[in-house]
Amino acid sequence: MNSTNETHDLSLRSWIESANVRNADFPIQNLPFGRYRPIGAIEDFKIGVAIGDQILDLQETGLIDTSDMNVLMSLDAQARLRLRSAISQGLAHGSPEQHAWSKLLSPQCKAEMALPCRIGDYTDFYTGIHHATSVGRLFRPDQPLMPNYKWVPIGYHGRASSIRVSGHTFRRPHGQTKAPDAEQPGVGPCRRLDYELELGYFVGRGNELGQPVPIEVAEDHLFGVTLLNDWSARDIQAWEYQPLGPFLSKNFVTTVSPWLVTMEALAPFRAPLSRPEGDPQPLPYLDSEFNRKSGLLDITLEVRILTQRMAKDGLAPERVTLGSARTAAYWTAAQLIAHHTVNGCNLQSGDLLGSGTLSGPAANEAGSLLELTEGGKKCVTLTNGEQRTFLEDGDTLVLRGWCERPGAAHIGLGEVRGTVMA
Repeated sequence: MNSTNETHDLSLRSWIESANVRNADFPIQNLPFGRYRPIGAIEDFKIGVAIGDQILDLQETGLIDTSDMNVLMSLDAQARLRLRSAISQGLAHGSPEQHAWSKLLSPQCKAEMALPCRIGDYTDFYTGIHHATSVGRLFRPDQPLMPNYKWVPIGYHGRASSIRVSGHTFRRPHGQTKAPDAEQPGVGPCRRLDYELELGYFVGRGNELGQPVPIEVAEDHLFGVTLLNDWSARDIQAWEYQPLGPFLSKNFVTTVSPWLVTMEALAPFRAPLSRPEGDPQPLPYLDSEFNRKSGLLDITLEVRILTQRMAKDGLAPERVTLGSARTAAYWTAAQLIAHHTVNGCNLQSGDLLGSGTLSGPAANEAGSLLELTEGGKKCVTLTNGEQRTFLEDGDTLVLRGWCERPGAAHIGLGEVRGTVMA
């Protein structure tokens, strides 16, 4: 699953011409999974594979015998490799399946997308060391990182019921806040609304209660990756998060992309994990030869903003962040699985693990406004003259991600889009 094969061949082309366009998100080397139906339809969502600007109805191809994405995700690694190979062969230029499969395509622009699968549980981690350091410096200048950060993957349990798929709107959250000079807190709308640029790791095959997952096989339990925006109410968070961590500041909404880019598709885009000199090496249950050699994912990440005024003036979303998951993450996805289960916790198919905010070392790689504005002390000035310290009503955030490397096809993760309403 972690090795490249014929499905990654740079010269491979599809009979669907939109998949052959340079730098397309969904070439034949990608083949992400999602759930869709025609816009306005009341039928059940179907399992599809994105190819170019189309969606292939995977169920109608006869390659799978389930309409349940979670069942598909729980296949073992070898079955998933066989399925990927069969899809690739059927979509390849010159395939004998072209005539039959061409009738099973739907334009993505005419499809309504659902969450990729049933999400039973959601755990949000804190793997972005530059984010953790920057935010810690705002609140604890003498000790930006807590002593446990470099020893244990920090995480908290989020709210699965408020996870939404890209393209939705949501209301600005209310909650309890307290100004530094106030005698007591009050309740009202959040005034420091923020985004968090993350990756979402989806569990494929679960583990039995009481049976930890060794790091050597942890990635066999991962199905795929999405983009994730863990919206945050920073003023509510500042008042509530001690001593037990975030609550209302995080559980009002989380947005994910509709497409699951599989771990198999990401095989050409692996990077080594190394610790800076002087940092402790991972404990044995969080360490393996493969994890050191290829544990990180080399994914470029971008955040753009579209204000109401920009949209009215016909302007495109403007970039505010461009960074890389490879330089941002201190812990790998395999380490998150191994740590999550070391106490015997049972993960299940469809469980979602958030990476935490993935900020790079440079200022323009920050994955949140909290960092970009240094806690609201500075403004982000857009090309049209508008300024932001935190998000305003009507703002739309667009997260994008892609992988590119010499000798490999460019593949994308699509986008996560969400709009703040009053």
